Parts: sequence; C-alpha cells; structure tokens
Amino acid sequence: MNARHADGSAGDADYGVIGAGYARYRRPEPSIAAFILAALGDARTILNVGAGAGSYEPTDRTVTAVEPSASMRAQRPPHLPPAIDATAEALPFPDASFDAAMATFTVHQWTDLAAGLAEMRRVTAGPIAIMTCAPDELDCFWLNDYAPEVLAVEARRYPPVATIAAALGPRTEVLPVPIPLLCSDGFGEAYYGRPEALLDPGARRACSAWSFVAPEVAPRFVTALERDLASGAWDDMYGDLRTQPHFIGSLKLIVGRV
Repeated sequence: MNARHADGSAGDADYGVIGAGYARYRRPEPSIAAFILAALGDARTILNVGAGAGSYEPTDRTVTAVEPSASMRAQRPPHLPPAIDATAEALPFPDASFDAAMATFTVHQWTDLAAGLAEMRRVTAGPIAIMTCAPDELDCFWLNDYAPEVLAVEARRYPPVATIAAALGPRTEVLPVPIPLLCSDGFGEAYYGRPEALLDPGARRACSAWSFVAPEVAPRFVTALERDLASGAWDDMYGDLRTQPHFIGSLKLIVGRV
C-alpha cells in the first residue's frame, strides 16, 4: 500500500510541507515543453502522472492529470483541468484509455516504480514520455562542490535510466535534454549559469532534495557560495557557464513507443 502524507502526497517527499510556492519557481520551460510535445507526437488524449502544478501539460490536447498531493493540486492554474487524486501505482482508468502518457520529475517519488510504469503502459495505447535525471550524471553540476549531500540524495532517489527504459519496452529511446541558460523551470541544474539564484531559500525548497539533507547543509552552502561569488572564486572555476547557451547534464527524456 502506498505511503501517503497528510496532504495526500505519495512517496518520500511531503509536498504539504515543501510544496508552498512551488509553482512560482517551477514554471515550464518552453524549449523543454517543445521537446516533450514532439515525443508525444499527434496524440490527442494525454495522461499526466504525478502532474504537480501542471508544468509541461499541453494546452492544445485533452489532458487528464493525476496528482496525489492536495497542496500541488491547489497550485494548478485555472486554465488547466483539475487533477485527479490518485497515484501512479493504481491508476483509475480502463486499459488503453489514452493516446499517450507523460510524467515529469516524478518517478523518483513513486513508492513502486515497476508498478507505476506498468500502470502507465496498461492505460496508454501509444508513446510514454518520462522526464527524469540520470543519477550517475548528477555530479557533473557545480553544486557538487558546495553541497554534495544534495546530489548524493538525488542520486539515491532517482532510478537508473536503464531500469525505466527496460520497463517501457524495446522501442525506447533516451534523449539528453538541453537546459537553456535562462531556464524558467527551477530544478537544480536550471541554475547552472546563475548561481546567485540558488541563494534564494524558495528556489532551494522547490527542489525536494534539499528537504532530505541535514539542517546545517543549507547555511553552509550559502556561506561558501556567497564567499566564492564575492571573491570571484566561483567565476574563476565556472564563469564560462554564465554565457553558455545550454547545459547538457543529467536531464533525460525517456520515450517508450509501441
């Protein structure tokens, strides 16, 4: 049986606690949205599993959103359909109900990955697009120099890309997702060239990994990063990232076709 937090969140992160203000920092990035839309092809009916506040849901298709957290459901903007309270592992739909399905930044929250992926395939007649991070590539991000505990937590939480791809079947493609310099979706690597942005506590709260590290990690990170920004040490090591148009890091789109 799936663990549920007080607001209904399923998995390890309690979005009733950390989800406030999430939609302010985690706004869909248009270039990433286009990447996902291309993977969904010409599907007209789409299931979004672990939909959160609705990032990356196409607005020109019929979308059914599933989200177990009441806090996240409440942050969905009015132009999107309300989300259904359900979990990936027990989708309340008949077989082959949707042309396509999607899941972004959510599989690491599921209590049973295999069951969730099997449920997505059961209810989906066509492609399944899953955006996630490759755990073995997270340490390429400069944050590893300042708060390695955060990336270590992420690496433990994110399932291996190969595991997801194998579950989706033999016609599965793994695509690296380029992250633009001014990425509007505030996941960790989105700040690759804007280190000052991660000094904002709200930006860190919008990345759930920060909620799993010891309390002293965040103030230590802030002190060290502020010092290196003031001295120029960060720019000496990573200044080229400030003008690098895209970053190819751990972000992947895994597309399983039938």
